[in-house]
Amino acid sequence: MTPGAETGTFVGKKVVTYRSELEKLQGGLSTRNGRLQDLRGRTLESAQIYHRNVADINYKLQAGTTPSNPILQEKWRTAQAELNKIPDNVNSMTQLATEVSSDSAMAAYLLDSIRSSYALPGSVDEDHRQLQILEDETNRTVVLVERLLNELNADITRQQDYLRSEVSNINTLAVGVTEGQAFGVSLTNKARAAAAPQIASTAGMGAMGTAPNLAGRRPLVVIRFDQSKVAFEKAVYQAVSRVLEKKPSANFDLVAVAPSRGTPGQVALLGNEARRNATNVMRSLSDMGLPAEQVHMSTATSDQAITTEVHLYVR
Repeated sequence: MTPGAETGTFVGKKVVTYRSELEKLQGGLSTRNGRLQDLRGRTLESAQIYHRNVADINYKLQAGTTPSNPILQEKWRTAQAELNKIPDNVNSMTQLATEVSSDSAMAAYLLDSIRSSYALPGSVDEDHRQLQILEDETNRTVVLVERLLNELNADITRQQDYLRSEVSNINTLAVGVTEGQAFGVSLTNKARAAAAPQIASTAGMGAMGTAPNLAGRRPLVVIRFDQSKVAFEKAVYQAVSRVLEKKPSANFDLVAVAPSRGTPGQVALLGNEARRNATNVMRSLSDMGLPAEQVHMSTATSDQAITTEVHLYVR
């Protein structure tokens, strides 16, 4: 944070306030990044213990062993206990993502306030110089906030997919331990692998790409977030189910749409809100069992939109 001398003007006092708010925002962001690294470390440790025990069990099953071998049962329980820690880590990451989303909104608001202060009367050249420095530093903070939020969303999706896959695998492994035979991966995961598209999307939940060419394309679902709680899950589930019944490998475009009217700060705030809404829709799709690689997320603005929207298209 670049220091600055107080000028004593009305704008100068605002500069002091903005600097204090930006310092607080940057401090909170640093703390949240530290929490993410801690969660990643704990998740990695659990995954290593889990896979070590699973590998031991599979090796022994392939080599041949007795049914319900107590040593393998103990290793299975250890693996299960480590796998059970991952949902807690995912919940912590989800809470952290909510906090970072608030940081994103605060950063956009602060940036808009700083830019608006250039037009206030009663300022001196030093005030404008310090406003320019604060604007640059706030812009850099906005980038850091969005990067952290994208990393969190990517981690959450990855861990949810991993957990969904490994829960099936360890349940199958339990049968193998009981029978004293190696069964391999679960049938659920075999079916999922067989139905997966050969070419994966380049942008999953953690990355917002550029909106594809949507000219002439009719959205499968349009969700308008015009109230605090929008119940979109059933409509999305039914629409996607109908598509997948005809084409299991179908890919989708999930577009976060924000109104393009308003000040740059207002547009930025609405853009952040639209991205958060799209992330929530993507998370619901993932919970419904749709693989993240079948969904391409992107952003767009519209002069027709009155509130933030999320559009879902079949690719």
